[in-house]
Amino acid sequence: MKAKRQALIREIVQAQSIQTQEELAEALRAHGMVVTQATVSRDIREMHLLKVLAADGSYRYATMEKSDAGTSDRLIRMLSDSVVEINSANNLVVVRTLPGSAHVAAEAVDNLKWPEILGTIAGDNTILIIVRSNEEVDAVVRRFKGIIQ
Repeated sequence: MKAKRQALIREIVQAQSIQTQEELAEALRAHGMVVTQATVSRDIREMHLLKVLAADGSYRYATMEKSDAGTSDRLIRMLSDSVVEINSANNLVVVRTLPGSAHVAAEAVDNLKWPEILGTIAGDNTILIIVRSNEEVDAVVRRFKGIIQ
């Protein structure tokens, strides 16, 4: 059931402009799937769906194909376009982004595969980046600022 639902989600987001989890849930229901918002949220996370800028200026869900050679470049562009502010404390870096874009920016950070970074946690407009040591934080912040300029 889950595989079938996620395959349908992939088809829906490729064919339609889906802007919210509720719109996605409604589209699934229209195809006969019984889903909750929690299920849709979990599927979005598991499938690594991204919110991308649509031609009309709104944001919509899209799939991210890991095999796509241009994915990293696009993610870096999205990261640089969405970052509002970067701050640090001890071994933590806090990146503020435009609303709704933190998960895309965090995916870009994860794809950088910098050895100094242990991991990221993304909210709606904030990313917490955990750096291996306090001593490496300044270098990580400088590298990020270099990317976004």
